[in-house]
Amino acid sequence: MPAKSALKQTWVLVVAVVVVTVAAGVSLGVWATGGDRDDSGPVASAQRQPSPDRSGASRDSSAAAPRAPSPTPTRHYPLSKAPRTIPAVRAHTSARGPGWKPQKGLRVVVNDADLADEGRLIAGELGLSYAGEKDDVRAGDVRLSLNDDEGADPESYTMTVRGGRVNISGPGEAGVFYGTRTLKQEVHGGGTAPEGVVRDGPAKPVRGLMLDIARKHFTAGWIEDRVRELGDLKFNQLGLHFSDDQGFRIESSSHPEIVSREHLTKAQVKRIVALAAARHITVVPEIDSPGHLGAVIAAHPDLQLRNTRGVPTRGAVDISKPAAGEIVDDLLGEYAGLFPGSQWHLGGDEYQALTVSDPEASYPQLAAAAREAHGSGGTVADLTTDWLNDRADTVRTHDKTPRAWNDGFFRDTSVQPDKDIQAAYWTGKEIGARQPVAYLSAGRKVINYNDEFLYYVLGQPQTFVYPTGQRIYEQWTPRVLRDTEAVPSKYDDQILGGSFAIWCDYPNAQTQAQVAAGIRMPLRATVQKLWDPGKPELSWTEFQARADRLDG
Repeated sequence: MPAKSALKQTWVLVVAVVVVTVAAGVSLGVWATGGDRDDSGPVASAQRQPSPDRSGASRDSSAAAPRAPSPTPTRHYPLSKAPRTIPAVRAHTSARGPGWKPQKGLRVVVNDADLADEGRLIAGELGLSYAGEKDDVRAGDVRLSLNDDEGADPESYTMTVRGGRVNISGPGEAGVFYGTRTLKQEVHGGGTAPEGVVRDGPAKPVRGLMLDIARKHFTAGWIEDRVRELGDLKFNQLGLHFSDDQGFRIESSSHPEIVSREHLTKAQVKRIVALAAARHITVVPEIDSPGHLGAVIAAHPDLQLRNTRGVPTRGAVDISKPAAGEIVDDLLGEYAGLFPGSQWHLGGDEYQALTVSDPEASYPQLAAAAREAHGSGGTVADLTTDWLNDRADTVRTHDKTPRAWNDGFFRDTSVQPDKDIQAAYWTGKEIGARQPVAYLSAGRKVINYNDEFLYYVLGQPQTFVYPTGQRIYEQWTPRVLRDTEAVPSKYDDQILGGSFAIWCDYPNAQTQAQVAAGIRMPLRATVQKLWDPGKPELSWTEFQARADRLDG
């Protein structure tokens, strides 16, 4: 059967050629097969084949048999690793592929006009073009999308890097913004966003920095720089303590007489608030009262609290005088529009009338006012709680949620602080302060300002020392509200989050630049533990190296 024999010889020759060709390809590189194949990756040939001439015939005329088609294998990419960010992303599904790098000419597109600010910001930061709302798909696109995941955390997001494109989606604008921060950090310094899917979101809804601008004047530009830093780190609150004994630092139209020479204008504050809002940061103002009002008292000495011997009490207004409440309410009302966020800090701490052994005997005018309001058993602590509740009523009329320092809540009083006033827990050392569980067991929501870890006090007075990022990173969590002990886990949902705090007791102890440098690593450690309170995967040394790379 000569015909079948010839056919068999030809088939053997073809198979041999294919085997040689494939073997040569394997010997020159590693190529993906089966499940490892990534069709989005670059295509390369295992072995350069002879080029055909213009007639289509091979230039290598010595080939005696037809060639099998040459394979076009895809590069074998290693499985991707999670983005290297601060705070670390909480979940990443690895994949094989080239990832994504910003290049001039690529575009950012959105699926909703509400994401225009986020789109323009990341486009400008990465040197891309902002194309607005688009439905078409192009190579290299970064697409920002709002999804319809009802009930999901509005600060959560998903970032998918696949096929040379990036899609960041979330149920809210804040979550999409945080996704852009992850992308920005990962491609910082020429890096590549890794192939795969990030699913991320914060453990705690309050992640803040509190800044004492009353004792030390900080320039508007310096504060704006902190806002940008906070935004990139996924903080969402900036507290401004702008009234105290040493100064009142924001322009006032209702009481210009109380304003310090060095202060922020309302125009400057509006720019700070707008910059913060664009980065999903709420500015939380604080006019502390009824203590810490020395700057107000300096212009209104008739409001000064005096004891039975006529000795003035530093920083404290006489809360038995209606005019004291009226001036504070004037200020709260004036600034409500300047700070459009939903949060307001009322202070309430360290009212010096309650630091003496017998407040009723030392301040008979306060005792008389308490008895008039609450009967024969009324106390100065009751009257002070009345003050706090009245100020809370004032800010509620402006749709603000009030908070106060924990030592402004007193035990054994007939008058109780309103249930919706959040406790800013900073210490258990002050007179009237109790253990954190006392506040939590009463059902109160708490924000962690633990002075053992989170207080950066200029000049390090009393027992304060500058906090270190390493100590926060290795020892603190949001449940560590006082000292170094964590409260039981059953209270975790009541702890809304935490705030690092800068206090300027000795304002000249550090310059603005020194403060910025001093808080750099503590801020990064704080937000890491607020984003994910679990034990970090990185050691402190590794975490610090990551921060240095991102800040470099």
